[in-house]
Amino acid sequence: MYGDSATVRKILTESGDTWAVVGLSSNRSRAAYGVAQVLQRFGKRVVPVHPKAETVHGEQGYASLADIPFEVDVVDVFVNGDLAGAVADEAVTKGAKAVWFQLGVIDEAAYERTRAAGLEMVMDRCPAIEIPALGRSSGRDSEKAL
Repeated sequence: MYGDSATVRKILTESGDTWAVVGLSSNRSRAAYGVAQVLQRFGKRVVPVHPKAETVHGEQGYASLADIPFEVDVVDVFVNGDLAGAVADEAVTKGAKAVWFQLGVIDEAAYERTRAAGLEMVMDRCPAIEIPALGRSSGRDSEKAL
């Protein structure tokens, strides 16, 4: 497991509310689209990062993390596993507090580099699954995430 429950909770509740979602576009059939909606309902500002720099869910998109003109707290990565490590490195450079690799995305070397740089990180997990679990385990209203 790449990110225990305490790390998942910390990222979701303490690491900040501005989430750059790398790979988020206006394609409603992609997982990133639905997960971004859940994050917004949970109170997160979702910043789309995609080469098309589309506006998604009412937020201006950017072609890269480096193009975002403000601080980002968490970088949520919805890209092919071969590309994810480079995104994690960009998150470190950007000054993010945490990196989240989605289900099926595992890069152990990137995990080690990111953790060594002082960032929290989870891999092979999905915040849309973890947010409702927070409500059950902490007494929070899990309806907020749904």
